[in-house]
Amino acid sequence: MAKVKYYYDADTLSYREITIKKSYYYRKTIFGVLATFLIAFVGFIVFSQFIMSPSERAQKRELENLNLHYDLLSKRMDEGSSILTQLQERDNNIYRTYFEANPIPDEQRKASFGGVNRYKYLEGFDNSTMITKLTKQVDVLSNQLVVQSKSLDEIVTLAKEKEKMLAAIPAILPVKLVDLTRMASGFKWRMHPILKIRKFHKGMDFTAPTGTPIFASGNGKVIRAQRSATFGKVVYIDHGYGYRTIYAHMSKIKARRGQKVKRGDLIGYVGNTGRSVSAHLHYEVHKNGRPVNPINFYYGDLTPEEFAAMQKAAEEEGQSYD
Repeated sequence: MAKVKYYYDADTLSYREITIKKSYYYRKTIFGVLATFLIAFVGFIVFSQFIMSPSERAQKRELENLNLHYDLLSKRMDEGSSILTQLQERDNNIYRTYFEANPIPDEQRKASFGGVNRYKYLEGFDNSTMITKLTKQVDVLSNQLVVQSKSLDEIVTLAKEKEKMLAAIPAILPVKLVDLTRMASGFKWRMHPILKIRKFHKGMDFTAPTGTPIFASGNGKVIRAQRSATFGKVVYIDHGYGYRTIYAHMSKIKARRGQKVKRGDLIGYVGNTGRSVSAHLHYEVHKNGRPVNPINFYYGDLTPEEFAAMQKAAEEEGQSYD
């Protein structure tokens, strides 16, 4: 049984019983129920952070897998970028240097994408930062690959052109070494055998029996095949790239004007026609319209010992045969 409580009434100078209204009990009950609901709600919120539904757990696993794949893809992108950088360095410092092409500047290789924000469509998602970063990496790498691909295409073209040039440059003796009697005159001032004056000898004279085969020293096109007062029966070959060769004093011409010849093709035979005093081949090499020493163009035909012997013979004093 609940204890009865009293309070002192100063007006009547007596103790009076305390009576509690029913509304008090109602309010207390309502507040209690509300407090219980509030505690239960807060508890549910906190507890739900640790207890997830199957769909939420599946989404969490998917997000973790995406993060893992992102890390792996990002690592492979870095590796690919590193390999591409090495290729770019070889391209600039080896390939393009060898073929005498200007290197591609880094500003062109690594040009960024300017203008409007091209990645705005990726904003507003939970992982926008991650996705945008990876997309930028892919775009930059793709751009560098395009530049490198074009560079390699250019290198292939240059290589093919270089191969054509190497085949065109005079590189062999116009008369086989075994057929030579001797190398009579080199590229220097000589006494002319007929005019009896010192005159610069613009080529090399190779003595050989009449009828000895004469060969084109490089790929080219015959631009003259005729007889002249000075050179007798003579053939001129334009090799391109600024190179021309002259084969004079032939006994018989086998090439014809306009004919395309390859290195080693037969173009005529040694003779004694024109202003000549003995059967021999007068051979000249011209570069950009000026005569150059032919002895520098036998690298494809002579051993070091044979080259040294021919060089010594070319420097000996004496008169030329034409």
